Amino acid sequence: MGTLTLSLLAFTPILAVLLFLVVLNWPAKYAMPISYLIAGIVAFYVWKVPFSFIASSTVQGGIIAITLLYIVFGALLLLQTLKESGAINTIRQAFIDITPDRRIQAIIIGFLFGSFLEGAAGFGSPAAVIGPLLFALGFPALAAALIGLIIQSTPVTFGAVGTPIIVGINTGLDAPNVHEAVQVMGLTYSDYVLQIGLQAAFTHGTIGLLIPLFLSCMVTKFFGENRSFKEGLGIWKFALFASIMFTVPYVFVAMYIGPELPSVVGGLVALAIVMFTAKKGFLLPKKIWDFPKKENWEAEWNGSMLVENDKETKTMSMAKAWTPYVLVALLLALTRLLPSLKEFLLNINITYSNIFGTDISQSVELLYSPGTVFILISILVIFLHKMAIPEVKRAWSMSLITTYKAAAALIFAVPMVRILINSSVNESGLESIPLVLAEGVSSLAGSLWPLFAPWIGALGAFVAGSNTVSNMMFGLFQWGVAGQINVAQDLIVAMQAVGGAAGNMVTVHNVVAAAATVGLIGKEGLIIRKTLIPLTYYLLAAGIITMVTISVSFITLGYIYLVAVAIAILLMIILPNKAEEISVVQKNKNIS
Repeated sequence: MGTLTLSLLAFTPILAVLLFLVVLNWPAKYAMPISYLIAGIVAFYVWKVPFSFIASSTVQGGIIAITLLYIVFGALLLLQTLKESGAINTIRQAFIDITPDRRIQAIIIGFLFGSFLEGAAGFGSPAAVIGPLLFALGFPALAAALIGLIIQSTPVTFGAVGTPIIVGINTGLDAPNVHEAVQVMGLTYSDYVLQIGLQAAFTHGTIGLLIPLFLSCMVTKFFGENRSFKEGLGIWKFALFASIMFTVPYVFVAMYIGPELPSVVGGLVALAIVMFTAKKGFLLPKKIWDFPKKENWEAEWNGSMLVENDKETKTMSMAKAWTPYVLVALLLALTRLLPSLKEFLLNINITYSNIFGTDISQSVELLYSPGTVFILISILVIFLHKMAIPEVKRAWSMSLITTYKAAAALIFAVPMVRILINSSVNESGLESIPLVLAEGVSSLAGSLWPLFAPWIGALGAFVAGSNTVSNMMFGLFQWGVAGQINVAQDLIVAMQAVGGAAGNMVTVHNVVAAAATVGLIGKEGLIIRKTLIPLTYYLLAAGIITMVTISVSFITLGYIYLVAVAIAILLMIILPNKAEEISVVQKNKNIS
């Protein structure tokens, strides 16, 4: 069987997901079971994966799916608890006091706070927190979910305190031929991995300069009364300022400290500066942009959940209302940044070893899971906000019902992924299904491979649901292809990491989780279609930057980043603010 034919067969399960979920717009609870069956058939009949491995991969995937649902439940419970306690109304007012402009709120909460959460916890935490928070603040459910997913790009390579680099790249490249090549360069292997992370940081830092502006434009184009990109561009100065406040410390930390803290420090620094300056009105437009009145919202914008602002009889200080989210961020950061605490929590686990007699095992670290943090803080809120028993019952009931609705999709999506990844154990002598697919693409791309390298990283994330796993799957493959076409191997591997980060925007289980937390179960395909826009920008930009860097040098890539930042600052200073000239939707005094 030829390489092209095998590659097409390898693509079949992914094509099924795209066809049913994105093209035909089926709900994930229907699309994913069919895609799972197709993956199992291809693995069994073409790759000749033993049935025991398909069954054990299914069980492994089911265990992982349950752990993901645990996180979803925790995020929902925190949101519902804060809604019932009345804290959401107070938090909502805090952002309105900074500015009622929804574009600004999307950038501050979505990009900046979300980037910090990604850096501290990773693994889908931003979508689980940001989406519900924006939704509770009055954003349409679809807009809230999109923002929570789009920001899972620039900070992801250094998410979960650098796991995609420290674990993903480090493990993925750990082969004798790589070690020999690195030794010839006069570097240690750890220095080589850090160099890859730094190149990824420069690329993210350049592309990420426009992500806040993308958020603004996506919000105004798809959810505005005038359906205008121009209204989104109206806050370009603020958007560039916010992105620079994040990306400059982000790149600086990657250069001088390492891959653990770029997203954490970048997010914290930017939040402190941008919230302070925004409160002072710095670079804010005089005319406010808001969504249309709720009665004019399109049906697809809404989910099954409602935000009821009926808790205003309770008076609550801003500090008291914000305390739960501050504690969430603090606990997530501490459990990831303190090695002794992290090791202690990880050692308390439930392990399912040698499932069905195979070498496939899976551990569940409940105490380390973000879901546990969400649940603990939710319980604390009951006492902190002095909630009544009926309020607590409503919060738990709504959270359980919504989580149950998300289970049908995840319980098939994750097992499908594990079958694809574990297909390397087979009787056909073939590489794993994802690797065969990547080899097919590389054979077609040839010398243009640098343009495609980020796309393979994104494909790996889409399939595996993780930038870390994508790097582990494809890191060595990307390194080998780069050697064959005689281009800088560390650069191509860095683009693998960048593409894998961007791919988190459309990872099926991230999308399902984001949809569940705002009541959009069944609209996963609609969400993916819209997130494909910023994903395409990210991957095209990464490919072009790679080609430019190959023509010059990595040092020049650093200069490109510095020049991009300098140009952005110069434009902010010398150009007038066109935000005053655009037609905007005026703020509704009775924000619902």
